Amino acid sequence: MALDGEERDRVALSVVVFVVLFAQILLYPGIPSLVEALGASPELGAGAAFIAAEFAAYIIFAALWGAASDSSGRRVPLVVVAAAVASVAYFAVALSPRAGLPFEGALVFRFVQGAATVGAFSLAVTTLMDLGGGHGRNMGAAGVSIGGGVALGAPVGGFLYELGALVPLYVAGVLLAVAAAVCITVEDRAPTGERGMGHALRRLAETPSLAVPYAFGFVDRLTAGFFALVGTFYFQEAFGLSAAETGVTLAFFFAPFALLQYPLGRLSDRVGRVPPVVAGSLLYGVAVFAVGAASTLTTARAAMLAVGVLGALVAPATMALVTDLSSREGRGAAMAGFNVAGSLGFLVGAVAGAALAESYDFLVAFAVVGGAEVVVALVAVPFLLRLDVR
Repeated sequence: MALDGEERDRVALSVVVFVVLFAQILLYPGIPSLVEALGASPELGAGAAFIAAEFAAYIIFAALWGAASDSSGRRVPLVVVAAAVASVAYFAVALSPRAGLPFEGALVFRFVQGAATVGAFSLAVTTLMDLGGGHGRNMGAAGVSIGGGVALGAPVGGFLYELGALVPLYVAGVLLAVAAAVCITVEDRAPTGERGMGHALRRLAETPSLAVPYAFGFVDRLTAGFFALVGTFYFQEAFGLSAAETGVTLAFFFAPFALLQYPLGRLSDRVGRVPPVVAGSLLYGVAVFAVGAASTLTTARAAMLAVGVLGALVAPATMALVTDLSSREGRGAAMAGFNVAGSLGFLVGAVAGAALAESYDFLVAFAVVGGAEVVVALVAVPFLLRLDVR
């Protein structure tokens, strides 16, 4: 059966979201060998710098992309440009050693890639928010794409590293070019009305209740950043895994996270946002700690599976909550704010997690990160319960 225009656009935008996350996660299973190929020592500190360069750009540029789309009334052209620039930047990072640049030079291109990537990702998700059909449905579609990208990115990236340390970067560059091409035909449904970047940011400031989903987004992405860097080193050191085996292990989290996003997003349309967010968040931190406390690879993978299921319960409901609370004209700034909070969480999870693991040990790092999830959930739940959203 042929898809109507809106459904085709939903698929196209989901492809863009998928590609962005798939390309990003391709790099994580072999970060030690990647930073070494770029001229650094294969240690946690260099890996943290490589991740920090991208997510520092996310934090700086996410709000600018969102406010620009709200103020101009255009999203799709910005998605296309951002994806194209990200493609070029991925290639630039890969080619930096051949050009004789030191690791710091590669980090500059990595920063540019992050600045562009967050625009493609955030505005593709915001354009999904502009579609009809239910916020849970649209954010569930975004969640499936996010989860699918990271679920496949981890194992595929692990095997690509077997071909060469820089191969995942070249693949990422090609995929971002494809994302730019796919999005060209999408109809722009950004709302019209009062314009101006200041107006978009004022609308965001007028909705302090957005701090609730932002808090959950921060701590959820904190654990993702922790697993992306510290988890990679942990699995390889504790269980002697190769990059390919590490990618498979990371997929124990990302696969259920991908497969359950859409149905659990639809569930939040029916039962409300509060039950899945509360139930998932309180157990999520416990499951994170269980990964670090596992004595065997089998039990660690079982705990990763639990983390994935609970993450899928929380993530689409939290993103849908952003849509529920924001005005139609201010969605770009609202989702950008959510991505800033999430990117800050990812950065803190990677950098602070690496510092804890180096200063103490992996178990302490897992305990602190898992405990942070529980604490933030307990603090934010009373505020969440006051929100009248369905």
